[in-house]
Amino acid sequence: MKKILLPTDFSANALNAICYAMELFAGEECLFFLLNTYTPVLYDNEYLTYSSTQPTLTEIYRNKSQQGLERVRRRILRKYKNENHHFELVSSFNLLSDELKEIVKEKKIDLVVMGTKGATGAEEILFGTHTVHAIKKTRCPLLAIPAHFEYRPPKNILFPTDYETEIPGVLKIMRNIVDTHNSAINVLHVYSELNLTESQAGRKKALVRAFKDNKLNFFSITDKTVTRAIYDFTEENEVDMLVMVNNKHSFFENLLFRPVVNEIGFNVKVPFLVIPSNKKS
Repeated sequence: MKKILLPTDFSANALNAICYAMELFAGEECLFFLLNTYTPVLYDNEYLTYSSTQPTLTEIYRNKSQQGLERVRRRILRKYKNENHHFELVSSFNLLSDELKEIVKEKKIDLVVMGTKGATGAEEILFGTHTVHAIKKTRCPLLAIPAHFEYRPPKNILFPTDYETEIPGVLKIMRNIVDTHNSAINVLHVYSELNLTESQAGRKKALVRAFKDNKLNFFSITDKTVTRAIYDFTEENEVDMLVMVNNKHSFFENLLFRPVVNEIGFNVKVPFLVIPSNKKS
């Protein structure tokens, strides 16, 4: 049974991501962990005079969190009647990124699915702050769903790679999605050198072997930044999901964690699956 973690702050954006997960894994048996974290404000002097019969701020926040999770669960069950889907509610007094890290390890989570609003204006980056922290701290694949994105089957997947990561071992969740939805994988290599190194060529062959039963299309682009190449490809071709391996020694972290609006105003408009590499610490 697949274990999927669904963080929610009870916003429409979070609910949209949860609905995407219900659709994406409609045909699979899954245990979904609905997670809400809360951090009550600091107590002020006036509040410290409360009667011992009154609930504490922590209790108030915990009750609101638990009630909100139950409302989300009921809403999902009304909209998606699926006997293969099971739910566990988790309400935690913790920071979201810290709780994600703990639950992923404790529950052996296969995938985190969460909504992201991204950022706007001069400080624009690919994701909002919560999503970036989650990606940096969580040793687990994470699927970020843009706000207002309506579900459609991921028939066309864009997979940019520099062939610097050992491929087959880290792509289990991608293989699952590809096999379930009969997806085509568009492999995008942005390069400055004319030829692949011996190790890069070996990893490309490993990718071909790993997805030998699937449709693979290879694209090589030069004289462009990775960001521009991804942007242009998504503008010129139908893309339903973007998948990247978070190898801190590759182009990924520069792409993910630096402002890019001054370059092309790039923003992720489709679900973005981020897969940690085996070597990432």
